[in-house]
Amino acid sequence: MASKNSQKYALISVFDKTGIVDFARSISSFGYKIISTGGTAKVLLENNIKVIPIAEITKNPESFDGRMKTISFQVESGILFDRTKSSHRKQAKNLKIKPIDIVVCNLYPFEKKQTIENIDVGGPTMIRAAGKNFKNVFVAVDPNDYLKIIRTLKANKNGQDMRKKLAAKAFAHLSSYDSQIARFLETNLFPKELTISGRKTINLRYGENPHQIGVFYTFPNSNSPLKNLKKEWGRELSYVNLTDINAGIESVRLFREPAAAVIKHNSPCGLALGKDAGESLKRAIDSDPESAFGGIIVLNKIMNLKAASIIGRFKSERHSNVDIVAVPQIESQALAYLSRLRKSMGIYTFGNIINYKPQTMNYRWVNGGFIIQTIDNDIENGFKDWKIVTQKRPSAHELKQMKIAWKFISRIRSNTIVVLDKKLPMIRGIGSGQTSRIRSTRIALEQAGKFTKNAILASDSFFPFDDSVKLASEYGISAIVQQGGSINDKSSIETANEKGISMIFTNRRAFWH
Repeated sequence: MASKNSQKYALISVFDKTGIVDFARSISSFGYKIISTGGTAKVLLENNIKVIPIAEITKNPESFDGRMKTISFQVESGILFDRTKSSHRKQAKNLKIKPIDIVVCNLYPFEKKQTIENIDVGGPTMIRAAGKNFKNVFVAVDPNDYLKIIRTLKANKNGQDMRKKLAAKAFAHLSSYDSQIARFLETNLFPKELTISGRKTINLRYGENPHQIGVFYTFPNSNSPLKNLKKEWGRELSYVNLTDINAGIESVRLFREPAAAVIKHNSPCGLALGKDAGESLKRAIDSDPESAFGGIIVLNKIMNLKAASIIGRFKSERHSNVDIVAVPQIESQALAYLSRLRKSMGIYTFGNIINYKPQTMNYRWVNGGFIIQTIDNDIENGFKDWKIVTQKRPSAHELKQMKIAWKFISRIRSNTIVVLDKKLPMIRGIGSGQTSRIRSTRIALEQAGKFTKNAILASDSFFPFDDSVKLASEYGISAIVQQGGSINDKSSIETANEKGISMIFTNRRAFWH
């Protein structure tokens, strides 16, 4: 509802000028005079829309390199006074305050250039004032809301419910903006108070279960490949689909050579490297073809027709389906082939991840709050702390395989034991998510079956007893890599020496929960 004064005013000052000309022209036709600033005023004038320069309202020039421009008693009073109170209306008249009934303002995306000079003061002040006085003032920070305001004005309606929603959006816009500035200025890794800014990126098909609702948000300054997810074909993503893609990217991004992951329930059931995308994918599926049914496939290289045909062979030979394929890019022939293979398969691209470096912090929800920790990302740097603790030393090839196994295991749900092929850079057995390390060991070895002879066994933590070493020897394991640090390390080392197994202590745990 416009003020009861004969003249109506709108203040427009926007960084994102999408749709602003049409909006300004519309409200001008409803009798609003437009107050504007800087670049916004220039755009409006170029489109033959009359503008009152902000200085005519403030009675002060733009000063201090633009630091002082919109902040003034006249502007904030025009936004803030309560039109429903006669005392406010009387004061406004006596003080010659022009009623500003519409405030359209959005802020420079601070994450794009984080400098002191890009900290806006006047814009947030106007937005906050308009949000507080939403019962009298429309506030818009999103160009998608312009049409809603125009329709309300055209229908001569008050639109209180919409005004309240616009105010809520305005304060969320300010909160996100301020949280980015706070993180930019903060020197403490874990400040006493912390706000997290997120922007809606994807409306998910459903949450963790079909009866739950899920939405994916990204941080404004995120460089995550998930922010670039593009559907090329098939189904929309659910919560589990998205978290599985994330687990896959986290697994394959650790390698520059072609890598493939098959993910089930946020954890790999197959991981492998190869000379190209097709070979790595075939090996990843062969790691555990039974578990690969209904899984998510993630590659770190482009999906070509050869790699796509591996999925076709998996379906024809094992009558198995893949739910989601997520890759940096996909060739047109491969996309056409996969879209014919299974209509409901989701095919997504996420861009190049070769030089992708994740943000330094990891967030985990718990009831009533969240935990923040530094990310486990310098895995290769930890290799310098490895120590051979047995009489038998691993060969150069075994050491290379141990390093691959340690990278693999760092992205598999704990407690985890993996068996890596004796020659090939692929997993043959995984025992994960168990509450007993010997049970994880037994599962991994049994799954690996005939491939355990002279293979590599990796454990994401220490062996509390020597039982896992004894079991590994029964299956013919040649080399073991584990954290070390148990009070029973001596027993494990003695058993390894007795069985002729080489063993390395990483002096570092690789849990992934």
